[in-house]
Amino acid sequence: MSFIRFEIVATVIELGSFTATAEKLNMTQSAVSHAVASLESEWGVSLLIRDRKKGITLTDVGQKILPHIREVLKRMEVINQEIALVTNLETGIIRVGTFASASSCLLPKLLAKFQKKHPNIEFKFFEGTYEEITEWLKSGIIDIGFVVKDGSTQDFDVVPLIKDEMVVAYHPDHRFHLKEIIDMHELIDESFIMPTGMYQSHVEALFKEANIEPTILFEVHDCTTIANMVQEGLGVTIGPELFLKTQQNIKVSKLTIKNSREVALACQSIANASPAVKEFVTTAQHVFQQ
Repeated sequence: MSFIRFEIVATVIELGSFTATAEKLNMTQSAVSHAVASLESEWGVSLLIRDRKKGITLTDVGQKILPHIREVLKRMEVINQEIALVTNLETGIIRVGTFASASSCLLPKLLAKFQKKHPNIEFKFFEGTYEEITEWLKSGIIDIGFVVKDGSTQDFDVVPLIKDEMVVAYHPDHRFHLKEIIDMHELIDESFIMPTGMYQSHVEALFKEANIEPTILFEVHDCTTIANMVQEGLGVTIGPELFLKTQQNIKVSKLTIKNSREVALACQSIANASPAVKEFVTTAQHVFQQ
């Protein structure tokens, strides 16, 4: 059985288009359609539903088969990389899931170190929320992902990288601007911008430990929007230092009560990962755990 047909089906679902798949794989659209049709004919089942309004979706059996197709492709990638190592022809691709602050603050340093040693390894990045990254790991869409270590990551092999401390952020002209450390009780009368996204639980834990209720003026999901609101002087917020320290026209200070999120790399199985992914993990450990 030709594994190229597996790659074609997986790519069609990923891109949602026969045309885009043909362009990516340097094939004609008719060749892509024929490959999918021949696989469906060989198996005697329909894998895809073609709908002009809804686009391309998986049938029920297609949903059951796709994870296995991705696993076969992943195993083939491992085989190719192992052969490349033996023949000294390093090759391969790493599919990485990442969230916004990891993309801007962690990836550049890690990639710079990795590609000096392994310039022929390719990368494909998927940026999303914590929840999306763990789902991509489970379904095999990505090989490895940046995650925040919690209960949702217990089914993966997890390699801790850094502790990302929660800090208070405010406009540079705010009364806090000369304070390196802020007491939580000083936030009681402040107009507070409460994050409802990925790090809300950390913020709520801080207020619970201080036994105070914030004066919530806004509840906002998107972290970039929160930063923009702080920049406009609409209120103060609490969030991860990794992200907030990179924002312009914002000052941050430590808090008297400590709370942090642990940023890590997660993989379904490091032992069964490709040589490239294993080396990526090793490089990350050297970069962040020194």
